[in-house]
Amino acid sequence: MLLFFCVSLACLFYSSAKRNDSPLSVRILAQEILSPKPNQTAYIAASYVKFLESGGARVVPVMLSQTLEEYKRLFNSINGILFPGGRASIISSRYQRAAQIFYELAVEANERGDYFPVWGTCLGFQQLLYFTSVKSTLSYTNTSGVTLPLSFTDETKGSRLFKGFPAELMEDLASESLTEHSHKFGLAVSVINTNEELKKFDKVISTNTDGTTEFVSTFEAYDYPFYGTQWHPEKNVFEWRNPFIPHSPSAVKTTFYMAEFFVSEARKSFHRFRSEEEEEEEEEEEEEERKALIYNYKPVHTRPQSPFEQMYLF
Repeated sequence: MLLFFCVSLACLFYSSAKRNDSPLSVRILAQEILSPKPNQTAYIAASYVKFLESGGARVVPVMLSQTLEEYKRLFNSINGILFPGGRASIISSRYQRAAQIFYELAVEANERGDYFPVWGTCLGFQQLLYFTSVKSTLSYTNTSGVTLPLSFTDETKGSRLFKGFPAELMEDLASESLTEHSHKFGLAVSVINTNEELKKFDKVISTNTDGTTEFVSTFEAYDYPFYGTQWHPEKNVFEWRNPFIPHSPSAVKTTFYMAEFFVSEARKSFHRFRSEEEEEEEEEEEEEERKALIYNYKPVHTRPQSPFEQMYLF
């Protein structure tokens, strides 16, 4: 019994030592406003913020057009990053530039054992795939404003993302239209099957079809904590403008299980806000962190024609 107690205590200490239970900070990359106004050139949909907060993280916005050194400093102060959906170019835009800097920093960090997760939703999903292989091409899909069940692949059983999902919810995801799609392009399964870079880097967990083209809808990287969904897990709970968005109990559970998973990945990162000089007081460090949080901004209730209930404008 004493030996069992000691082993159990050691396991508990080991697991907690590998998990960051301090206040977590996860960044969301802002999107450019197509018709900017004074002091309103970028935005973040509030549903992405609520999505991460529901999993237990605090949110820090990533502003566009910052310097490389500023982004490096930000990277070392956060525990993960989310690339949201939107309309920016994944080849050449301020969104793409900032995303690529964080992506490359994340690759370098993970390769030296510094755990750092990255999540991409819709456009962010496509952006991650583009970074993996610039040769990847997107195909037109008739999937703008539809809900679909997921077609799970043989890789799903060994996936990290869905490992903690209840069996009942996995069955519902496969049989009910619980995932909302708002994209006109997708990565065809036929393309990824012939692209060696993508095949080696990313594990396809689910696919979907618009009736003509089968496309990848969920992936995770084999050797990095990188994840992507072509669909929008944040909308099921926090967006109400469009009648096709699912709000059933299983749809709501999907949102929270996805959020909990990504935040649990962020708990494996031990980055924190630090003052430029190590000898500065902890109070100054905490003040820097407070100034960066999304709490310093007020979400705006948008007009009826907007797809978002609320937005943060910068």
